[in-house]
Order: sequence, then structure tokens, then C-alpha cells
Amino acid sequence: MPHKQAAAQVKGRLAQPRRTQGTSRYTVALPSALARQVETYADTSDISVSKAVAALVRLGLESQEGRKREFFKKLRKNLANSDPKIEDQMVDEFRALILGH
Repeated sequence: MPHKQAAAQVKGRLAQPRRTQGTSRYTVALPSALARQVETYADTSDISVSKAVAALVRLGLESQEGRKREFFKKLRKNLANSDPKIEDQMVDEFRALILGH
């Protein structure tokens, strides 16, 4: 299937991965500034851009998971605390964790 047809079929939703030899392949579009950063990372790490993207995604997911663990650890610690100020802070932290801000 030509690339333009495949892109048209997935517009508005996530593309389905193409599975090859135990890996999944995705086509992604990156803003030019981010693409340059990925290329710089790949050059610095002496790896391909594809491997750089995979490494950065893995690191991002691990970081997200670590932030979740830290948040829920704080939540359990402060759950008994009924101070509205701390509750507001926890809500803000949870919002940031979920939205990534």
C-alpha cells in the first residue's frame, strides 16, 4: 500500500504498528526543532535516529512511571492529612502528572 494511502487511512487516530521480527514499526512526525534534538542525541550517542527515538521514548515512559510512583507514595503519606492547602497541592501535582505539565 502506498504511503499516502496508509497515512490517509490513519488520519485522526493512532497508526497501527507494522510488526516485523519481534518489533513494531511506527511512522511519526516530529516538529523540526524536536527532530534536530533527536538527531543530535543520535549523533552524540553514536546510534541511528530510529534507535535514538526508541531510547528516548523508553526513557520518557520510565520517567513517567517514576513520577507516578512518587506521586502515589506522597498521596499515601498525606492521605490522612485533611489540610485543604495540601489537598490542593496534591490535586495540582496529580493534574501535572496526568497532563504531563
